[in-house]
Parts: sequence; C-alpha cells; structure tokens
Amino acid sequence: MATKKNRSLLEIIPKYFTLWVIVFAALALLSPNSFQFLGKYISYLLGVVMLGMGMTLTMGDFAGVLQQPLNVVVGVALQFIIMPLLGFAIATILRLPPELAAGVVLVGCVPSGTASNVMTFIAQGDVALSVTISSITTLIAPFITPYLYLLLGGKFIPVEPLALLIDIAKIVLLPIIIGLVIRQVLGNERARVVNQVMPSVSVIAIVIIIAAVVAGSAAKLVNVAGAVILAVILHNGLGFLMAYFVARYLCRMTEAQARAVSFEVGMQNSGLGAALAMKFLTPVAALPSAIFSVWHNLSGSFLANFWARRAPEPAARLARR
Repeated sequence: MATKKNRSLLEIIPKYFTLWVIVFAALALLSPNSFQFLGKYISYLLGVVMLGMGMTLTMGDFAGVLQQPLNVVVGVALQFIIMPLLGFAIATILRLPPELAAGVVLVGCVPSGTASNVMTFIAQGDVALSVTISSITTLIAPFITPYLYLLLGGKFIPVEPLALLIDIAKIVLLPIIIGLVIRQVLGNERARVVNQVMPSVSVIAIVIIIAAVVAGSAAKLVNVAGAVILAVILHNGLGFLMAYFVARYLCRMTEAQARAVSFEVGMQNSGLGAALAMKFLTPVAALPSAIFSVWHNLSGSFLANFWARRAPEPAARLARR
C-alpha cells in the first residue's frame, strides 16, 4: 500500500508542476522574507536538476545525430539563433529597462528545456529528434551562451563571458557527467528506480528556484510585471511559430519533426536562466526566466494538446531525412 502511495505522490508532483510554481511564487510575493534565503542555493538546486537529466541520458539519445544529422543541426542552430535574436528584438521594441532587457536576452540564450521532450511526446512529434536536440544544446551551452549574451545583452548589463562559461560548466556539464557516471555504476535496472524519483525532485528544485527569484525581486515585481509577462508571451509564442515554419516549410521536415523543433526552440531552460541572472546580473533580471518557466509550460501544454488532436500521418512520423 505504501508503494502505491509513493507512486501516486511521484506522479502528482510533476503532473501539477505549473500549479506548484504559481502557488509558491504567490507565497514568495506575499512573504518574500520567508524565501529570500533560498537565493544562495539556486546554483546547487539547478545542479540537482541537471544531475537528474544526466541519469536519464544514454548513448541512444545521441543516435539521432547519425539517423537524421541535418535535422539535428538545423534544430540546434535554430535554438541558438531564433530565441537570442527574438529576445534582443523584443527587449528593444518594448524599450524594457536594462535589467529586464538583459534578463529577456539571457533566457533567449540558454539551451532548450527538458519539458520540451514531454510536450513533443504529447503532440505526437518526433521524440527521438527532440531528445537529441535538447541533449546537444544543453551540452554545448557553456561554450555558446556566454558569448551570445555578450553580443546581444552586453549593452544592457555587461558580464565577463569566461566567468559565465565556467559557471555554466559547473552548473550544467559537471552534474550531467556525474549523472552519466552514476547511471553506469548503478546499471540500468537500479538507475531506472532512481529515475522514477528524479522528476519529482527536479520539479521541487525548480519551484524553489522560482520562489527564490520572486522573493528576491518582490519589491519591484508589481511595477514591472506587465512588461515582463508581455515580453515572455511574445518571446515564447514567436519562438514556437518561427521554428515550426522554418523547419516545416524552409527545411522540408515532416510534420512530426517540425513539431519537435518547435518545442525545442520555444521552450527554454529557464531554471538555468534564473540561476545565471541571480549570480551575474540582478534579481530583477531573473524575473523573465521565472515567468518564462510558468508560461512556457502553459502554452506548451496547450499547443501539444492542439497538435495531438491533429495527428500527423504515420508515414510522416516514421520518415527520416
């Protein structure tokens, strides 16, 4: 009976991720002093999330590079072209204050989020392509994100790119490598048991990160909320749209592949964006990442269910470039 209860709890925590985020963000806004101390643990919490990702990865996740190399290259390229440029354009057009503008650009420069794989699955997209793109963008982010941000966001709030590179490597690469090693040591069966727990642990960690960000900028949040929410909605929505049309109509991908690329580009690793903003920028600059985390799960779920009702032809799903 205890096992059933544990399984039920492990299903409930990830299932209602967006609800937990909204509840704890509201609590952090109402009582910031209760959550501000968590800010110093953000990097460690994100490391836990990346550790969980590392434990789920196998060499098979990278097989997509060999099976459809052009689609993988296009997906990775679009991730690091569309979202950074959109972030810069939106921040400029909306004339956001420097702190918010820097945060919008930064969330555009981080890699794709792991939730994109789930949304691709629901939408009957190419899950193998999705997993491959998100894995590769995450692994190469330390070497791309700092210089992309310096190029596009440096005029708002400058940073030292080498320091940013080292920090992303510590937060992202190191935990993923440790996770891969742990998986090898445990073996597939025992790792599978641990991986049943990791989604819930990751959700709890991300919820705490967002609560800490909101608490750290609660005093200014009310004044900038409207601008940040508008920027995030435009950033996410245009990311989905542009990636889909480029993949489907310019690159001639199948419907399933285009859906995967759309989710990979439109959904960001906003937890990483928040952690980097808190350390290298300001608490206010972390707000776009925090709000993005809530919004892209809502919009992603809506889009995934919309596409699920318009399933691609089986032949299209199986097609490979």
